[in-house]
Amino acid sequence: MVWLAEPPERETIDPAVLAQRAVDSMTLLGPDIASPRAAGRYTVGVPVWMWVNQSATTYGPNTASASAGGVTVTATAEVSKIVWQMGDGSTVTCAGPGTPYMSSSSMVESPTCGHRYFATSADAPDGRYSVTATSTWTVDWQGGGQSGQLEEIRQSDMQVAVGELQVVR
Repeated sequence: MVWLAEPPERETIDPAVLAQRAVDSMTLLGPDIASPRAAGRYTVGVPVWMWVNQSATTYGPNTASASAGGVTVTATAEVSKIVWQMGDGSTVTCAGPGTPYMSSSSMVESPTCGHRYFATSADAPDGRYSVTATSTWTVDWQGGGQSGQLEEIRQSDMQVAVGELQVVR
């Protein structure tokens, strides 16, 4: 039998560490790009509507908890913005998932997230522009008598072909 004069020190649990564990368990991914489509062909001067498919792992909200030593922290992640690098030197920042294009929209600009190419991709590698969509996930967490916010960055890449129409008389 062992007698201790003082009780053993209790391990201190950092809620911010638990918050990061909760985030790590969420499997947060880069944007699930719905448009522009890699298989599509786009035309100089014609508006391109950009949007993403939304799920818990690609847009949020996504919630998870982590526990240790009697402390539980719950974190909720959601994409706060998507920054699109369009491959032609342009960058477009969108505050939401974008608006899906409908054929009734004709040739108008996207009301929420769009771009217009002014040069073909003919001189780009493989004749296609490299498009990168980078999402910023904002994570709010609370537990263990504390709360805070974390930021996670994820990205997705694709290639798009941009051509031009020529009228022959």
